[in-house]
Amino acid sequence: MAAALDMTGVRVVRDGRAIVDGVDWRVDAGDRWVVLGPNGCGKTTLLRIASLWLHPTSGEVRVLGELLGRTDVRTLRPRVGVASHAFADLLRPELAVRDAVMTAKYGALEPWWHRYEPADAERAAQLLDRLGVGALAERRFATLSSGERQRVQLARTLMAEPELLLLDEPTAGLDLAAREDLVDRLADLAADPTTPPTVLVTHHVEEIPPGFTHVLLLRAGRAVAGGPLAPTLTEAALGRALGVPVHLEAEGGRYRAWRAPR
Repeated sequence: MAAALDMTGVRVVRDGRAIVDGVDWRVDAGDRWVVLGPNGCGKTTLLRIASLWLHPTSGEVRVLGELLGRTDVRTLRPRVGVASHAFADLLRPELAVRDAVMTAKYGALEPWWHRYEPADAERAAQLLDRLGVGALAERRFATLSSGERQRVQLARTLMAEPELLLLDEPTAGLDLAAREDLVDRLADLAADPTTPPTVLVTHHVEEIPPGFTHVLLLRAGRAVAGGPLAPTLTEAALGRALGVPVHLEAEGGRYRAWRAPR
């Protein structure tokens, strides 16, 4: 079976500087990957490549078995689900939450140009219920809290039944209660065998949901370490990625890190 995502020797150069430099990375069926590192390390750039919105300067990328540069990305993009703060900003504030989810069936932002069946509305409602925001279906998107918006956006991403799921810092900007609620929902998704291969980008080990299987640690565009989560996410490897010595604790599938004394 082809990998959901396969990058070999990927390099991205901007203004003469390599912001991604020689990354090899493979995401297989059933994998739940965390991509972790400091600001500017290349996390979002890798996600933009995986979501087919950016071509690397060099290297080979296959998404769902298709070689980037030799396939029509317009037909491939609907098979890749992407949840990001930038995309949420594109939704019309007055749009009903149910419509914000349902329109993902066609990759649309408005419900006006496509025909929807009762089954589409039912699926949208089920996804909202699954993520704990079913009661908000008739609310306007603009009235939601940050945590509610993130859960609605995740429901929208799942509406299209993607074959690869990419989550760009889904818990960024959330308070503790909202963050923990979303981490619990992501853990439920990770445990569900019907969930597609998943990639979650974050700055913080505290945001890694239980059930995630692998980690890719980045620093300055290079992969510091990558592989199964438990043996790869060590104090030494995390310290190399963050550029500071760290203490790391793991308990019950969750992680906590803080800077060690210099």
